[in-house]
Amino acid sequence: MVIKYNFKGLMAPVFTPFQANLRQDIFTEYIPSYGAFLKEKGVLGILVNGTTGEGVSMSTQERKLVTEAWAETVKKTNQTLMVQVGGASLTDVKDMAQHAEKVGVSSILCLPDLFFNPKTVDDLIHYLKFVSHAAPKTPLFYYHIPSFTGVNLSMNEFLSKGQDQIPTLSGIKFTSNDLDEGAKCLRVNEDLTVFLGADTIFSAAVMLGFDSGIMTTLNFWPERFQEIQNNINSGNVKQAMLIQAKISKDIENILASGSWVHQMKLYMKNQLQQPVGLTRPPLGN
Repeated sequence: MVIKYNFKGLMAPVFTPFQANLRQDIFTEYIPSYGAFLKEKGVLGILVNGTTGEGVSMSTQERKLVTEAWAETVKKTNQTLMVQVGGASLTDVKDMAQHAEKVGVSSILCLPDLFFNPKTVDDLIHYLKFVSHAAPKTPLFYYHIPSFTGVNLSMNEFLSKGQDQIPTLSGIKFTSNDLDEGAKCLRVNEDLTVFLGADTIFSAAVMLGFDSGIMTTLNFWPERFQEIQNNINSGNVKQAMLIQAKISKDIENILASGSWVHQMKLYMKNQLQQPVGLTRPPLGN
C-alpha cells in the first residue's frame, strides 16, 4: 500500500557539501549539523539531490550515500525527506528509487528522461510508471522544470491523467513562472500536492492558492517566506509584496557575478558560515 503523502509547507532543496580536494569528495560528516541548522530556522522539509544539490553531477553511488546520510539525519530532526532520483539512465533511476524506499524516505521526486525526452503527456506517464513500480510504497512527485529539461508539457493534463495511471503519484514540483497553469494544477485534486519551485514569485503564488514550496533560498530566509504566507492569509497583501521584493532584490545581488547554484553556495558558505563547498563541473567556480 502506498503511504499517503501528508506534508504541506516549505521544503529546502539542500546543497550537496563537497570537500576542497581534487575529487571534491562529499563531506557527509557535515549533513547532521546542516539538518539541525535548517530545523532551528523552522524548515521541516528536506529535498536531496535536486538542482540545488547538483544531483545530476554525482554518481549513482554518491547519490545513495547522500540519501543515506540525510535519512539518518531526519530521524533525529524529525524532518520530512524527499529524494530526487532522475537525471540518469532509467535503470539507475529505478535503482535509486528502490534504494530511497529501502532507507525510508518520505517521498521521491523524478525528472523526465533528459535524452529521450517525452513528447507527450502519455510518454511522460509511461516513463514515470517504471519509477512508481520500482518504489511501490513511496509517494512519487514529478519534477517540472522546463527551463532546464526542455520538456514543457501541460501539467494540468499530466496530473489529471496521471493520478489514475501512476499508482504512487502524489503531485509535482512546479518550477515555472506560468502561474496560470500552476493554479489549474491546484484544482485537479486537493489530495495532490503542488510545490512551487520559483523563489521570486512566491507571494503571487500564495495569493492563487499555493501552500507549499521547494525553493533554494529557503536555505537562507525561511522566515521571510513564512511571513509572506502569514501576511497574505491575514489580508496584508502590501506587506507580503514588500517582503517578496526584498527577496527578489537580494537574489539579484547574489547572482550579480555568477550562476545560480554556484552563487547560492557561496552565499551559504560566506554569509551563513555553512561549509557546503563549491560547485562541481560542469558548473564553473
